[in-house]
Amino acid sequence: MSVSLRPASECTFDAVSLGEVMLRLDPGEGRIRTARTFAAWEGGGEYNVTRGLRACFGLRGAILTGLVDNEVGRLVENLMLAGGVDTRFVHWVPSDGMGRTARNGLNFTERGYGVRGAVGVSDRGHTAASQLTAADLDLDRLFGELGVRWLHTGGIYAALSETSAQTVIDVVRKAKEYGTVVSYDLNYRPSLWNAIGGHAKAQAVNKEIAPHIDVMIGNEEDFTACLGLHIEGVDENLTDLETDSFAAMIQRAAAEYPNFQVIGNTMRTVHSATRNGWGALAWSRETGVVTSTFRELEILDRVGGGDSFASGLIYGLLDGQPLHTAVEYGAAHGALAMTTPGDTSMATRNEVLKLAGGGSARVDR
Repeated sequence: MSVSLRPASECTFDAVSLGEVMLRLDPGEGRIRTARTFAAWEGGGEYNVTRGLRACFGLRGAILTGLVDNEVGRLVENLMLAGGVDTRFVHWVPSDGMGRTARNGLNFTERGYGVRGAVGVSDRGHTAASQLTAADLDLDRLFGELGVRWLHTGGIYAALSETSAQTVIDVVRKAKEYGTVVSYDLNYRPSLWNAIGGHAKAQAVNKEIAPHIDVMIGNEEDFTACLGLHIEGVDENLTDLETDSFAAMIQRAAAEYPNFQVIGNTMRTVHSATRNGWGALAWSRETGVVTSTFRELEILDRVGGGDSFASGLIYGLLDGQPLHTAVEYGAAHGALAMTTPGDTSMATRNEVLKLAGGGSARVDR
């Protein structure tokens, strides 16, 4: 077994995420700049993982976040509840009527098509989640009295403010006091770091967090940008991704951070906004590097594909599957998530297991 898990019978929750949950406003097939109507979804890099574990795989999940107590915040809560995520640990901040002191995050996202890439415009400064501290949360009750098998958080949340990285460290430390496994998705977003120190700050923060993490997750650029671990033999556009180069980088990460029990790494080659090559690697000290099936995908909405990879990988580990099976679950779940709109997965467990096992897209009758 790659990670040592608390028994499910001792825990109220299989998985909990720490992160911001935003209201995603989606113009569908159109552009943000010309839209007159938007579909509303909820989403957030860390939240999407536990939401996938609950909605797709049927596990018990909750969210640690902050929201302003107004109509927008309650809409986000309603969307989370519809996805089956427990909201009792949401920290509600009183509304001041116009958002001077705290706001709820908004994320405008257009999907891209062909030669036109996807575009995301987030409006998330001074949000309730970015101001959240460990003192706002009853962590001893959550991790101790109730019990949590797995905590997931990541680099998007760590970048939200000058204080959010410390919140990550404080929550992670408390989780580990009670034997909870901790995963972290590096999820490098340059736009989030620009105002608080840029790339140098991103590396400093993530290198401070990394020694506390059991399962580290990233994509083809995250390990380089966040931890300074370069992938040999690729250009700056990552157009030719070689498995051996990724495997060598993972081995260096494992040597530098002996606390890592599992490393998961997605590999995406972007031919166009709607056609991507997609696969994944995973590593543990017992298995070394294992690889998933590599697929050529037709993409409807790429947002959340990496988060769904993470939730599939985590599901496999929570379910006691071998690492090579868990990475196939992750790659399959990520692939399926990108065939539907919104940040969060609409796939079913049976669909994931079918694709991971080599199934096709033939009609089920």
